[in-house]
Amino acid sequence: MIVIAMGVCGTGKTLIGELLSAQLACDFIDGDTYHSAENKSKMSQGIPLTDEDRFPWLHAIRTVIEDKQNMGQTAVFTCSSLKRIYRDILRGHDENIIFVYLKGSYELLKQRLAERKDHFFDPDLLQTQLDTLEEPDASEAIIIDITHTPKKIVEEISKKLETIHNIAKV
Repeated sequence: MIVIAMGVCGTGKTLIGELLSAQLACDFIDGDTYHSAENKSKMSQGIPLTDEDRFPWLHAIRTVIEDKQNMGQTAVFTCSSLKRIYRDILRGHDENIIFVYLKGSYELLKQRLAERKDHFFDPDLLQTQLDTLEEPDASEAIIIDITHTPKKIVEEISKKLETIHNIAKV
């Protein structure tokens, strides 16, 4: 099983991904580590990424997903996955990829980004990410409200994954 924590910057993808991977006793892979130096430079300067900037990054993550699947491993990834086409690239032809959409209000996200230290993402890009975001519906992703504590969020995700996993076994 591959789980991808998705959402705009500031939703807590990394924290939730790390906690969830610990709960599932599997690897955690932060999709941001696969951004090119050029992408990171652009974002740190407040320059929004284009699809052309993102496609090589998404394909790099997809390659790691395939490696994990070929080894029969469960893993938790993080990736903003803002557009449906991006999620399609990450999913490939595999229905065993589960997206978890971490959803929060603009005000909460802006506050979280203002409190961040040592991250390459310019907080002024939040609005461009929200403008780009094509929100998944419940048929495409587990949707989680980020106003809860990280522990409660991971518990909620775990319960929903259990339900999906049990349904898949039938």
